[in-house]
Amino acid sequence: MSVLNDVVICGSSGYVGQHLRRALDASGVTVRTIGRGGTSDGVWSDEQSVIDVLDGADLVVNLAGRSVSCRYNKRNADEIFSSRVETTAQLGRALVRTPQPPSLWVNASTGTIYRNARDRPMDEKSGELGKGFSVAVARAWEQELFDAPTPIRKVALRLSIVLGAGGGAINPLINLARMGFGGRMGDGQQMFSWVHIDDVVRSIIHIVEHQDIAGPVNIATPFPVTNDAMMREVRATLGRQHGLPTPGWMLEFGARIIRTEAELVLKSRWVEPGVLAATGFQFKFPTLESALSQIAHETPRGLLPVALG
Repeated sequence: MSVLNDVVICGSSGYVGQHLRRALDASGVTVRTIGRGGTSDGVWSDEQSVIDVLDGADLVVNLAGRSVSCRYNKRNADEIFSSRVETTAQLGRALVRTPQPPSLWVNASTGTIYRNARDRPMDEKSGELGKGFSVAVARAWEQELFDAPTPIRKVALRLSIVLGAGGGAINPLINLARMGFGGRMGDGQQMFSWVHIDDVVRSIIHIVEHQDIAGPVNIATPFPVTNDAMMREVRATLGRQHGLPTPGWMLEFGARIIRTEAELVLKSRWVEPGVLAATGFQFKFPTLESALSQIAHETPRGLLPVALG
């Protein structure tokens, strides 16, 4: 990370933000943050403080956004939309006024922007965008990034499902397996595109080092699996031979109880890392087996905490 001296992270309190900040801190990079208050160096409600934090930085990474693990009622939907689109717009306005802005703006996006795909993988060039609320949010999110009138390099991180110890998307899956419900979800044939948290951080550094990379970048392992295979790997890693399957109707019912959306596990996400592959990125955890083995090594026994929407 010798190319980086000063990095600004927006949304550093989230799962990805925490890991990115720790990795940068460990490498001796100065990290400043923008958030809604507390210990943040800049706050969204004070544009001048945002400009002051951005001034002179090498890189800004915007990961701000409310969790999508909730029911998509009007209040939650408005918060999901505004926490992504409005903060990205604010950042764009601030960068225009920053005397010495960063040379690179990396902004979170989502692999959910692509259609429900069971027939072929979706890469950055040939991938077909989908429909629905989640896709509409992703489209607006990226549009704010690329329409921002600041002449710096911009990258939209189309993140797949992020796996790692200590949180993220893996805890509910581990809990299901430990309770005996770790079978396939729905018909189990929906594709599960994923990436280990360490490779998310490493991909951001890769983007920094490759100045020809701009535009949307899919952040996903080149080896996705079906939901059925994914749950089978989770069970095997935890030493569970059997797991009861969960039919679609039960997922819809259960999602209402825990205040989330069944789409999060039923949509087929088949995301291919075309840009990363073309620029020589090497995954530390390319296979689900290797990722789950590392995660299990750092995961305590018993049921794990899960944030409800």
